[in-house]
Amino acid sequence: MTDATAPTAPTTPFDHAERRIWSGKAEAYADTYARLCAHLVPALLDAAEVGPGSRVLDVGCGTGTVSAAAVARGASVHAADADPGMVAATRRAVPGVAAHIARLPELPYANDTFDAVVGNFVLNHVGRPRAALAELRRIIRPGGRVAVTIWRSPGAPGQALIGRAVQAAGLTRPTWLPALAPQDDFPRTPEGLAALLDTAGLLGAECSDVTWEHRCDPDTWWAGAERGIGAIGQVLNSGGAEGLAAARRAYDALCAEFRTRDGLLVLPHVALLARGWA
Repeated sequence: MTDATAPTAPTTPFDHAERRIWSGKAEAYADTYARLCAHLVPALLDAAEVGPGSRVLDVGCGTGTVSAAAVARGASVHAADADPGMVAATRRAVPGVAAHIARLPELPYANDTFDAVVGNFVLNHVGRPRAALAELRRIIRPGGRVAVTIWRSPGAPGQALIGRAVQAAGLTRPTWLPALAPQDDFPRTPEGLAALLDTAGLLGAECSDVTWEHRCDPDTWWAGAERGIGAIGQVLNSGGAEGLAAARRAYDALCAEFRTRDGLLVLPHVALLARGWA
């Protein structure tokens, strides 16, 4: 299945940090932020024109939400994720899907294998996003589509809630947690992501904002970061029990801005949805 002509690239410090962050987090993600990320799945599959008989790769499959939706559309689905726990979760959630442990930008698939590749919030987690998109371009057939989502920056107020609490508590980014290298970064705007697809060799690249309000109870929203999900989870836990308690006090106060009469939070979010074809 491996294509000897596939490009190779060194793993960056950002990639190493992402592996550390997400190791063993499949259950925590499924319990907390998976429902948030699922909001864009129908639009993502529409953008890639996934339908009956489509050969599809769900890259960065997480706990299987996209794979399950693609199977429900009648597609023939493969799935890949860098984290073994996520791959195992997808296999449990979507029996029969061929799921592999694989890391962008080096995937174990031959050229022109798929009709479509979809990546729901996976570009957030790779050290070389342009190389990752070029790899997705490699494995789709001529005329096939790539569709991806990523968080917009600057984001919507709901996305900043826990970050504001962390800042109020005086917590800072751990030294072992690097940002994306400047030469690999790009503007998290419709124009910036479309340009990234274009430079990766995808044709007709287009990108748009997707906005929505995520409803969630305050404890569940907090729990994702408290259990170490994402970079914000690492910052939140960097100050030990005292820092965590201080951030929780700030969080409880800030929740008033978003809390409804029924006690839930209504959190505005904005993401980018982009697509291009071979």
